[in-house]
Amino acid sequence: MTSTEIPETASYKPVSFSQTTITELMIPSYSNFGGKIHGGILLSLMDKVAYVCAAKHAGNYCVTASIDAVNFLEPVEVGELVSLMASINYVGNTSLVVGIRVISENVKTNKIKHTNTSYFTMVAKDDQNKTVKVPGLILENNDQIRRFIEAKSRKEIRENYRKEVEQINVPVNNELCMQELSGERCIITA
Repeated sequence: MTSTEIPETASYKPVSFSQTTITELMIPSYSNFGGKIHGGILLSLMDKVAYVCAAKHAGNYCVTASIDAVNFLEPVEVGELVSLMASINYVGNTSLVVGIRVISENVKTNKIKHTNTSYFTMVAKDDQNKTVKVPGLILENNDQIRRFIEAKSRKEIRENYRKEVEQINVPVNNELCMQELSGERCIITA
């Protein structure tokens, strides 16, 4: 089977099948003293939309396995309407990568800001809490193809990063530690 052939089974679903948007008004109890929405509130909303999107595609309960970098590009203010748009960007055997774009809208001025983009890796589970195979993904346009390839590349980069981090060795003697910390902004009292 080539990548352009679609199998004649129900084991594949189009990206559009599970695309999900959640919209919520940002209220004062979500904010810090400066009137900006706490990042944790936005992360919680992103986790919710990632779950719904992944569960729809998988047809099973899904749990968050990891989150790629979350960069807060613009602050979200009290009174703004936040929309979180999620779609499946990539599927493995039991995991799915959900791409999430967050925008906020000032309902008085209609100004829209892109505040976050993030990628959540979700894992499908059955009723016995065992991982289950997820349906494949039908890519319907060039953006979906690009997102799939980008997600695959991020996965490979993450695996290489994990391997490099495992190889980090902290020097065990004071002289090596002192050399390593030379020029850093710290004071050693040990």
